Amino acid sequence: MAKNKEMSVEDKLRALYDLQLIDSRIDEIKNLRGELPMEVEDLEDEVAGLSTRLAKLQEDIRTLNSEIAAKKNAIEEAKALMKKYAEQQKNVRNSREFNSLTKEIEFQELEIQLAEKHIREFKVKIEHKNESIEQTTEKLNGRKEHLEHKKGELQNILAETEKEEKELIKLSEKYGTDIEERLFTAYKRIRSSVKNGLAVVPIHRGASGGSFFTLPPQVQVEIASRKRITTDEHSGRILVDPVLAEEETEKMQSLFDKLS
Repeated sequence: MAKNKEMSVEDKLRALYDLQLIDSRIDEIKNLRGELPMEVEDLEDEVAGLSTRLAKLQEDIRTLNSEIAAKKNAIEEAKALMKKYAEQQKNVRNSREFNSLTKEIEFQELEIQLAEKHIREFKVKIEHKNESIEQTTEKLNGRKEHLEHKKGELQNILAETEKEEKELIKLSEKYGTDIEERLFTAYKRIRSSVKNGLAVVPIHRGASGGSFFTLPPQVQVEIASRKRITTDEHSGRILVDPVLAEEETEKMQSLFDKLS
């Protein structure tokens, strides 16, 4: 339908309701995906965080093992010095030299004790970190498995609906250009302000769709005559008569069936 200022009110109403049906179908597809994209993103972030934590724990253990190796080397060096000083004591010329070497030997003994203490502490830390690695790995594997499951769900839904959604978006854009700018702007404003995105609704049992307020008989007659654009004074939605709505729904459903 080409944009035309001479379009009748009825044509405008049909065009608006057609656009509403297209946009509602897009909403249905998005609702079908639901929270899945966000869940997948959250799980990906959690997996990345756990992987980083695991890598940090493993790096900490490597650092601690290096520290242990360094302390063991320090112990061997201290033992070598003690042996050297003990040999030197055999050739001292006086008690002062002997006592000085004795102090050096005692100092090296303290260094060995301190290094051994540090080694024990490092080993305890490694044990704790290994426990954390085990727990983190178990949690990471569980999250990875859950992520793959959710990705599979999302991919299946996308495979089923992605093509249809793209075609519907193109269709929505095309139908939007066929509606005069003033009406199209009003439609978008109403659609963005209502929870379910329904800007154009049929009257049902004397009330506008989604409303419990009965419309006056005169207003219902005006809507059925399709001579003017009528909006619901309570919700602001554009109203169409049920016959028009049924006709356009059948027409658009036939189109949707071809796209799906």
